[in-house]
Amino acid sequence: MDDRWWSVRLHELWRVAETAQDVAGLAGALYDMLLRMPGVLVVVGTRWSGGVLHHLRSVTLSKPKPSLVEIERDYGDRGAAGAPEGDPTVTVREVSGLDAALPHVQVLKASGARSVTECAVPLGRGEWASFMVGTADRDPVDETLRTRLKQVAEVAMVSDRRTIARRDDEVRQVSDAFLAEASLQMDSSLDVESTVRRVARTAVPAIAEGCIVHLRLPEELTPVSFAHMDAGEQQWLGRVAAGNTWLTDVLRRVLDSGQALVLKGGGLEGGPFGPASTGTGRSVRAISVNPLKARGRTLGTLTFLYHRVVVAEGASQFLAGLADRAALAIDSSTLYEQRRRHVVSLQRHLLPRELPRIPGLTLGSAYEVGDVSLDVGGDFYDAVPGARGGVTLFIGDVCGRGAEAAALTGLARHSLRTLLEDGSTPEHALERLNQALVREGTSRFVTVLVVVLVSEGEGFGVRYWSAGHPAPLVRREAGTVEELPAHGDLLGVLEDIEYGSGAVHLAPGDALVMFTDGVTEARAADGTFFESRLPAAVARQGAGDAQGFAERLAEDVVEFRASGADDIAVLVARAESGG
Repeated sequence: MDDRWWSVRLHELWRVAETAQDVAGLAGALYDMLLRMPGVLVVVGTRWSGGVLHHLRSVTLSKPKPSLVEIERDYGDRGAAGAPEGDPTVTVREVSGLDAALPHVQVLKASGARSVTECAVPLGRGEWASFMVGTADRDPVDETLRTRLKQVAEVAMVSDRRTIARRDDEVRQVSDAFLAEASLQMDSSLDVESTVRRVARTAVPAIAEGCIVHLRLPEELTPVSFAHMDAGEQQWLGRVAAGNTWLTDVLRRVLDSGQALVLKGGGLEGGPFGPASTGTGRSVRAISVNPLKARGRTLGTLTFLYHRVVVAEGASQFLAGLADRAALAIDSSTLYEQRRRHVVSLQRHLLPRELPRIPGLTLGSAYEVGDVSLDVGGDFYDAVPGARGGVTLFIGDVCGRGAEAAALTGLARHSLRTLLEDGSTPEHALERLNQALVREGTSRFVTVLVVVLVSEGEGFGVRYWSAGHPAPLVRREAGTVEELPAHGDLLGVLEDIEYGSGAVHLAPGDALVMFTDGVTEARAADGTFFESRLPAAVARQGAGDAQGFAERLAEDVVEFRASGADDIAVLVARAESGG
């Protein structure tokens, strides 16, 4: 092999290294150049992170095609002893004096090499590589071999730097796209459980082989979601997430410091991961833990499991960005759920705790809070037993949502109940409520339907008064449905108002159905209003108690609607058979 051929070939490979293309082909060409030199039996290359050997590549005279073996094993100080301290250095040693437990030494010995010339070079991200040439004799290696080995190592070093730069740029582009998509996925639900499940599913296997989300609930660190690329390992990961004291200690260190942590090699000792562990965790070479912080609060931790150390070390900024987005999505879902519970609780306080028992009648009610809004709605209802038997029912709706609507809801319900309990007629009670609302000077109006049921022969006589409320329905025992005409003026708008009124008889088995406009105005995806389906839905309810009737009807509305954030209130009175 003459110097001219070497120089031309080396120049060609320099150009390949500069473009960071076909890394495997470049390595094969470099190894081939060294193997062509006189006296060379074997060429071996290794890649390390400290004392962790990632892989080994080799060629021999008998097997000139490069062989690549993934190792991913931590050899501790024995491996790290060969790491360069600065620029590439060349050393010559006898193979018999090397550590026979190291894989590359075993390859050298198997080839029959007695002397090895080695050049160690620093790489990016704390890694380093070693290039070794094994020869058959122990005579001093000539200067040409030293020089050419160093040249090959320098070409490989340049190729690695260019490759890292290109991959970093690709990772940034992919990361930005992934983070944008992950944000959309995680923000697509305001349900806490759904959000944390999306965090884990989004990350595996795109980022890592495994993912665990822990949250402080309220102070205890609790695993709320986990995912593994191997479905068969899900149960193992769940057990580790829930009860491993080593992992819990690591997570608490991250929570206390507020800083992300990457553990590999010796840092995994004593835990369920890494080569020193047993079972499934042996394949995990590194873990990263990021705190989940949002709006000045630390919510929990986001843990990733990796089968390659280099991935964990090179993704810190990306993982921090993902953790921030996950934390914000989880926090938003948590705050939404807290607010929703408060709204539901407040709404329940504006409704009766239970309906009275009336001889010959069964009463039932259902209420569904509109999920789209986090403000208290204005729907209300109540039942006031009559002094001489029977009952007065009323249902109403205050326009709008929020604090003012809640205040008017409380005023309307309690005013009507108090007036009716004191013996006021429905007309008088509605008149008094209208005067109170007009005095309030509010821009909101109120609709109300009042129904008086009195035992009358076999069944109940029904009289009703409507102030702009949706007309009630009667379901006859045979399954037919009738609408009771009711109009009337809205309350809180005019000082002098007129009411729509009427009368009907409920025979045994018949049911009176009252509801708010959240039922009639619920809209399906095709734009259809539930109002057009309401008679059929009422007819389907069939026999049974009034409570089940009301709950099933409300459920039908919820399942039907794709839009419409209004609350749903249903009040049912059924005349008992033989009552």
